[in-house]
Amino acid sequence: MREELITLTKKELERLGIVRRVMKRELKQKVAAEILDLSTRQVRNLVRKVERHGPRGLAHGNRGKPSPKRLAQRLVDRIVELVKTRYRDFKPKFASEKLWSRDKIKVSDEKLRQIMIGAKLWHVRRHETEVHPWRQPKAYYGEMVQMDGSHHAWLETRGPKLVLMGMVDDARNRFYGRCYDYEGVYPAMNVLEGYIRLYGLPQSLYVDKHSTYKTVRHPSEDEMLRGEEASTQFERAAQELGIKVIHAHSPQAKGRIERAFGTLQDRLVKEMRLASISTLEEANRFLDSYLPEFNAQNENEPRQPEDLHRPLPKGLKLEEVFCLKTVRTILDGYIVRWKGRRFAIEEPKRRMLGRPVTVMLHFDGRMIIRYEGRDLGYREIPERPKRVPATPVVRPKPPKYTPPPTHPWRLQRLSERSPSAPDGI
Repeated sequence: MREELITLTKKELERLGIVRRVMKRELKQKVAAEILDLSTRQVRNLVRKVERHGPRGLAHGNRGKPSPKRLAQRLVDRIVELVKTRYRDFKPKFASEKLWSRDKIKVSDEKLRQIMIGAKLWHVRRHETEVHPWRQPKAYYGEMVQMDGSHHAWLETRGPKLVLMGMVDDARNRFYGRCYDYEGVYPAMNVLEGYIRLYGLPQSLYVDKHSTYKTVRHPSEDEMLRGEEASTQFERAAQELGIKVIHAHSPQAKGRIERAFGTLQDRLVKEMRLASISTLEEANRFLDSYLPEFNAQNENEPRQPEDLHRPLPKGLKLEEVFCLKTVRTILDGYIVRWKGRRFAIEEPKRRMLGRPVTVMLHFDGRMIIRYEGRDLGYREIPERPKRVPATPVVRPKPPKYTPPPTHPWRLQRLSERSPSAPDGI
């Protein structure tokens, strides 16, 4: 009897005590049912089990037996072999998805995790303690979009190291991104332009303090006269589109885009490895088909159904917004200076002198000089040669002049002396 009691759990031992009291007529079935939170019919079934099988009758019949739903050992061995050869660095959930989609082996991620732990292909990892305060996501789709760039070996050793410029909606968790060679003004503007053409203008952008998004220079005279802070080309473009730029003080503040990058650094790298992607162009084509599937798995429903994305205003050309734009002055000779280059205005008018013009340099190399809404013709002229100072003539110092005895000056001094006067008087 004692060996049978050892196999029972604490809850089953408590039930056994009450059932024995019912069997001894010390407790009515109705009272026992209230104590055990069961029906009287279930109490009668427990009594019959104890009468037939003793205390072990309260234990489940399959206890100590192998599960009839367990995986066959041959299938477990094949799973271990596939994980070792194809999915060695895959996490259990991702590996289970690939086993089903590519190898038609259906196994839950938790079961696969146990198999990988048993085969020493996965180690239990402890999560770091969260120390940053939680911020509730925005309520509306398009209210705020987080934006950043991820420097990573996305193509591993098959190609160059790329930067994934990504944008993720704070409320919906929808991701959009493109790959570039570097993180700078052109990649930031280009990925924002692609997002706008696809979804519309968001209300605000949440970015870090990278030099592309925030400058440390002091405001220029024109900016101070307008009462504006010094801004980057990216901030200028966002302002023209009516998008508010918000700067985060830490990576954890924009945790949604950071977590998306963490997931993509694990999954996207392996997906492109399986697809044999090795160039920048192939990576961007792969993103076009991969991101809809990725978003279908990771999107959330916003708390509010309204979409705050705004359509592009009529007459606004994005190519005239997403470029390098600055204001210059027409100097004497109808010349415009910009970045060390000199441009002469064709067909100038006198009233243009001293007036401001807008210089726009597009990323394909085209440059436009616009004056009062009209594009001016111009030609680049070489830099005026600098004046070379003349070499100074070094003249030799004349020798010291000693007057001869017959010099008038000496004769005059002699004539001033009297011949009759004795010396010393």
